[in-house]
Amino acid sequence: MTLTVLNVAYPLAPVGLDAVGGAEQVLSMLDHALVRQGHQSIVVACRGSSAAGTLVETPAETGALDETAKSRAQDAHRAAIAAARARWPIDVVHLHGIDFDAYLPDDGPTLVTLHLPLAWYPAGVLSPAREDLWLHAVSEAQQATAPAGSRLIAPIPNGVDVNALADPRSHRNFALVLSRICREKGIHLAIDAAKRAGVPLAIGGQIYPYRTHVQYFAEDVEPRLDRRRRFLGPLGFFAKRRLLNAARCLVIPSLAAETSSLVAMEALACGTPVVAFPNGALPNVVEHGKTGFLVNDIDEMAIAIDASADLDNETCRAEARDRFSLDRMVSAYMDAYRALAKLGDSRARLGAAG
Repeated sequence: MTLTVLNVAYPLAPVGLDAVGGAEQVLSMLDHALVRQGHQSIVVACRGSSAAGTLVETPAETGALDETAKSRAQDAHRAAIAAARARWPIDVVHLHGIDFDAYLPDDGPTLVTLHLPLAWYPAGVLSPAREDLWLHAVSEAQQATAPAGSRLIAPIPNGVDVNALADPRSHRNFALVLSRICREKGIHLAIDAAKRAGVPLAIGGQIYPYRTHVQYFAEDVEPRLDRRRRFLGPLGFFAKRRLLNAARCLVIPSLAAETSSLVAMEALACGTPVVAFPNGALPNVVEHGKTGFLVNDIDEMAIAIDASADLDNETCRAEARDRFSLDRMVSAYMDAYRALAKLGDSRARLGAAG
């Protein structure tokens, strides 16, 4: 079965190989996989995005990301989705944004990937009434937080391209943070822990122009920076790969319930241990004392940053190869696409017969 899949990004974040967010990276991996396998991939995303398939571009919001900008971007996405469905014989629409309900098509086979903590989604959207609308989590840990009455299909765990991330090099004496720059990611805590450990820290990440994000960086991150704790800004894939392969450890000080943590999987694929708070799915990604350390406070984080140099890099790589396969993730999504497409075909035949 040759498929035509319409992947729809969050309206305010560009997608592509250099995308920052996990949702955007997963969308890009699926776009490339569809093209490699001979399917038609269509991507709706804002200007600044790139796609292996056909990109349907919507305007990028260049000012402050307030409610007005968000509403304008959602309207543009809604129009772009309708135009794409009118132009191409779409088998499945796949939505990735936390605000998917604002531009959800009224009918047709639709898959929604819930990339963020389930409590962050609007009340009621996790209980779809349509038979052809499927929602799913990206980990068992995330699925376990679904409120009563939710109707989710089985989780599709995230994966990473272990081969593409491989760039073996000697690990150096610095810790690394890769993250969106916002309060729930706890960047300031990683800086404090690195200072206590006496270890340099490199921070790569995007400051999106939300008022609270800009304020957090100005008040809680920037004043903590010094000659040995540096903010590098957003990083493309190759810069990220180089740093992940060279760091002594990746630090994930997130205060939110991480649904999967692609960056932790990427670090392990590079042979780099992970030091993290045990929030959300992270205890299912990091094996304490083997591929990293799960810590409870800044003092423990500082000790773990120091101890991470003693962990075996090849053990981390082996765990990533065995547990976080990109092929496994892609295969699961292809199965879901085919099942939804067949459901759509069956309903169309029934409608024609009626």
